[in-house]
Amino acid sequence: MDMSFDFQPVYPHHDLLVEIGQVEMAIDGLSERDDSERVELQPTLESRMQSLLEALDHLDV
Repeated sequence: MDMSFDFQPVYPHHDLLVEIGQVEMAIDGLSERDDSERVELQPTLESRMQSLLEALDHLDV
């Protein structure tokens, strides 16, 4: 039985999906924050989400 399956290409895809999920949860949690925190954090989180989605689009999986 050949056990030489290469998981290397799968890791970046998986890592991006995990981080996207974390950013989504952080965005969902903004409603529980003070207005000043929300105003400060929301643009950063949205920018990070955009970067992650672009990276995911460029992966060849």
